[in-house]
Parts: sequence; C-alpha cells; structure tokens
Amino acid sequence: MEKNFKRTLITTALPYANGPVHIGHLAGVYVPADIYARYLRAQGRDVIMIGGSDEHGVPITIKAREEGVTPQDIVDRYHNIIKDSMAELGISFDIYSRTTSDIHRQTASEFFRHLYDNGQFEQQTSMQPYDEQAGEFLADRYVMGTCPHCGSDRAYGDQCEACGSSLNATDLINPHSRLTSAPVTMRSTSHWYLPLNKWENNLRSWILDGHKEWKTNVYGQCKSWLDLGLQPRAVSRDLKWGVPVPVEGAEGKVLYVWFDAPIGYISNTKELLPDSWEKYWKDPETRIINFIGKDNIVFHCIVFPAMLMAYGDNYQLPDNVPANEFLNLEGDKISTSRNWAVWLHEYLRDFPGKQDVLRYVLTANAPESKDNDFTWADFQARNNNELVAIFGNFVNRAMVLTHKYFAGQVPAAGQLLPIDTAVFEDLARIKTSLESNLETFHFREALKDAMEIARLGNKYLQETEPWKLAKTDMERVATILNTALQICANLAVAFEPFLPFSAGKLAAMIGLTNPTWADLGRTDLIAPGTQLATPELLFEKIDDEAIQAQLDRLARIKEENRIKNFKAAPQAPDVDFDTFMKADLRVGTVIECEKVPKADKLLKFLIDDGLERRTIVSGIAKHYKPEDLIGKQICFIANLPVRKLKGIPSQGMILSAENADGSLVVIGPTAPVVPGAQVK
Repeated sequence: MEKNFKRTLITTALPYANGPVHIGHLAGVYVPADIYARYLRAQGRDVIMIGGSDEHGVPITIKAREEGVTPQDIVDRYHNIIKDSMAELGISFDIYSRTTSDIHRQTASEFFRHLYDNGQFEQQTSMQPYDEQAGEFLADRYVMGTCPHCGSDRAYGDQCEACGSSLNATDLINPHSRLTSAPVTMRSTSHWYLPLNKWENNLRSWILDGHKEWKTNVYGQCKSWLDLGLQPRAVSRDLKWGVPVPVEGAEGKVLYVWFDAPIGYISNTKELLPDSWEKYWKDPETRIINFIGKDNIVFHCIVFPAMLMAYGDNYQLPDNVPANEFLNLEGDKISTSRNWAVWLHEYLRDFPGKQDVLRYVLTANAPESKDNDFTWADFQARNNNELVAIFGNFVNRAMVLTHKYFAGQVPAAGQLLPIDTAVFEDLARIKTSLESNLETFHFREALKDAMEIARLGNKYLQETEPWKLAKTDMERVATILNTALQICANLAVAFEPFLPFSAGKLAAMIGLTNPTWADLGRTDLIAPGTQLATPELLFEKIDDEAIQAQLDRLARIKEENRIKNFKAAPQAPDVDFDTFMKADLRVGTVIECEKVPKADKLLKFLIDDGLERRTIVSGIAKHYKPEDLIGKQICFIANLPVRKLKGIPSQGMILSAENADGSLVVIGPTAPVVPGAQVK
C-alpha cells in the first residue's frame, strides 16, 4: 500500500432482498471481501466489514403483489435467508443489517435533506407512465407491451427479456399496466435530480488521475462514462415502498433505491459503532474498500462518490473498488428470474459441512478479470483432485506417520539437511507472493500460493520417504515429521482467510492455538512434545451421484423455463372448409422403421394404411429411435403427391407437434383404431 492507513472499512454490495444469495453474488463480492477482511484481522489491523440487505425498490413490490403479501413480508423472508446462509458460509460481517431499519431511514432522510437544504438538487418535471385505473405512476417494470425490435408481447418498460434490448416505457407498442392491464397514459410528475455533471471534473481528477492502479475493468468503465459526459440523475420516484422524501409536498414519493442503498453502508456503520462511526467515514487515515460486482461499478465509483462530494463534511471516498466480473453457471448466465442459479441456502442443505469446498472453488474460479464459468464437474474435480488429494492427503500422511512412529507426539528435529532448509526457504518465498497477491486483491493467485504449501509438503514427504528410514534412522524420521508438521501449521495459517472451517479444524488437530499472520513462514510453530489429536480427514471425496443430482436439477429447471417461455406460433391464415376437407388424414400402423443412410434427420417408415403398405420418409430421426416406433399407430396425410427424399419415394406426411424445447412428438390416437381409420 502506498499509504499507511490506521484502519480499513470494507463494504460489500447490498444483496437485493427479493431472493436468496447465489454463487454469482458470492464469487463476485462476498467471498473475496471475506478473504480480505480475515487476512487483515490475522495481521492485527483495525478493520470492520459492513454488509446488509437492500430492501426497497420496484422488484420487491412486484413480488409482493404476485404473492399477495406486503413488501415487508418479502424482505423479512429473504433478509433472514441471506443473513443466515452467509453466516453459515463463514462470511464474517461485523454487522449485517438492512435498509428497512429505523437508523437507516433516519440516515437516508437526513442525507437527502442535507443536500436539499444546501441546494445540491435540481427539480425537474417530466412525463411518466400512469395507470388511470389504479391511480398510480408506474415504474418501468410495471409497464408491459410489445417489443419494437423482436415483436415479443411480454417486453417490460426497461428491457425486453426475449431479445435483450434496452427500452424505455415509451418505446413499447400498446403498453399496458401490470397492475390492472389498463392502457398506459402519460402524466407529468416532478422529481429531484442530482446533477452528476456538476461533479464531473472532480470525479475525472479523482479517478482517472488519482487511481490508475484500479483494476482495468473498473477504470475502463469509469472512463467510458466520464468521456460520454455525465447527466443529472433522479433521486426520487413515485412509489409507496421506500424511504419517504423528507420534503413538504412530496407525498407519494420515495428516495430512488440507487440513492437510498449506498447510504446503507453509512447507516450500518452507525448501527455497529454509534459513538465512533465517523472515524471510519471521515478520517483521512481510514482506507475504504468497496467490494462489488461489475454491474455496480458506476454506482460506487461515480454516483455514490458524487453524493459524498455533494454532502461534504469530510466524507472520505473509496481507496479501491475491486469489482469482479460475472460468474456463469454451466455456460449460461445466472438468472434469478429463470431460477438458473446455485442458491447458497440450498447448497448448504445439499452439501452439509462443505462450506469450504464452495469457498475454494469460487475463489479458484473467481471472475477477477473476465467472466468465468462454474460447472459441477469442475466443482467435483477441484474437491477430489486438489482439496482431498493434495491438501487433505498431505495433512493426513503427516498426522498418521507421527501417530505411528511417535505415539502422536511432535518429535524434536535433529540436524537439518539441505532438503529441509530448502522447504523453509520455499515457505518464505510463498509467503511473500501470497501477501502481495492478497494486498492487491488477486485472490485467485493468492489461493494458488496457499495450495503450493500443500504441494510442497507432499513433495517433501515423497522425496524423504520417512516410512523407509524408520527401519534404520529414527532421528532422521523425527526431523522429517517435525518439518512436515511445521508445514501443516503453516497451512492452517495460510488457509484461514480462504477456508476458515478447515484451517480451524487443522489447527485444533495439531495443537496450534491462536495463530496470527506473523506466524506464517515460521519453522517452530508446534513445539516438540505437543500431543496431536486423532487424525481426521479434512476433506472427503464427492461422488458422482451427488453431482448428477445437481445436474438433474438444472436440467429440470431448463425444461421448466422452456415450457414457461414457450410461445405458440401465430395462427396461419384462414382456409375455407372445403379446402381443408380435401386433406385425407388417416391413422396407420408402423410395420417397419429404419434410419435413412447418410441422412441424420430422416427415418423411413413402412406403414399399414388399411388398404396397402406405403412408404413415408419423415425428418424425426433426432427425436426417436426407429425401434421405438415399430408397432405404434400414427396420423399421416395420405393424399399428398409422392415426393422423393434421398431417392426414396415418400407417399405422405407423418404429423408431429413441436414442443417448447424444439423436440418433435409424433401424433397418434389415444386408443387403438383399425389401420386406415380417417381422422375427422
């Protein structure tokens, strides 16, 4: 660090309380923040980590309406799920509060009023969507209509989820209210705006000149926004759920959630430290670090700092904002609305006692510089091949050998050989790299450093082979196992920020009490004569069955989404009855069925049509095995002209229906009929 700060304030993006926390949130924000906080605490530094739930805004009111409950019911439910599951994962918040708390409402109201009284807002009037039947202004998400780009009739007023286009409510064709289905009208309404353009030069100087060390994705996104020029941004909106605008005549208006939520960092600090919170926000000797995902970069690097600049009163700006990119799931974007996610509370239920496995995999795959992908196959491989086979294997070997040869007591080391001293030299090198990566928020590389200690231990035991020396040189065996146990102790220290449960279990097994970061690299962490506990496996293999259960769950979700999003094709133009009656629809029994050579899509049928046997070629080979259709009764059009497909005369067309996932289902009678029966 360039400056020697007295204390560090870590803030984590407030998860939105309309659903649980998923692995994307964890990998992007909470696991890296916790690693950093634990590292600083282990060093004895003054640090607090602030968290809480973001509980206002339109999506919560929409969910409440859909479920027939109050918005408070929704946020109470998810706040508790989020808070409890994060605690179970070991995310070590000093406080995890919420934006519906009394202290937050007071703080947010005072913050707005201070800016208002000091003339920091502009008041503007604009036309906004309105539901005449409900008597309410409509947020963008309460407006639906037809997308002007793709024609989907389920586009929202801010985005079409069918084609991904960003929209305004006024862009929609035939917009209507989600509240009452009434047509949307436009009415004028007045709101307060924060003139970001007023602070553009300050922000440009602070970020572009003063923080070139920020991550490329953060610095680049800020520069793009600043180069485009900043515009005033509304800080209030017409809504019933939220912090009321504390100005006379502002009834029915609340603070916009983007303005309200970051103030939660301040109010939560007040709640934690009512008498000393200001030193963490207003003392220049405090270092503020904002851990966020890339979708929050603009709010934390431009909007919130502009709010703090406008407020004045010595509020400090963040020293760093180490935002991560997005984590995908099995090659597809994580989506709360599509339930395409690994939810933390469900993971903890399905994999009890394996908090550290998830922490390890999410750190190893952290999307620090680009989007990354979580797969269950990789999850299993990293557990079995790294945590079990490398880390756990080394610790277990060292413990078991000590119990075998020295009754579980740490032996005293004799004279060190070059191979022993080389191990301790490597430990010192690893510590330097590990600290450098942690200080610069490269947690993925830091985890590799920590795992290198375990690899070092395995290599050392393999090269020294104490089980062979036990026959002739127990003094040498004592030195080797003392060295191995010192490596175990170093593992307990190095992994505490990453895998706190496993590190604590390891420390207890080897009799290491109250280690600090300063102990990392020491060669005398466990004194000779210390009695080791009975060896226990730190990690256990995850079998294929457990992984398949998760893959099956995702497959079910994907199928449910296909069905949910299926939209029937528009009705074809009308045909007159006489034309329709010319089509001869019949039922036939499949006598033979086989694949057409050199044609992946085609099946050749021999059908008993009640008069004779006819051949029909159909493009359903990707959806059926030929043997599964033999003996089945199917519907077909009998009076089509013969058409050659791959040189085979096809005497009709088999009828199939296309499913939501694109699969074809052959149409047939629900009960047996005689071959040749006409469909009427």
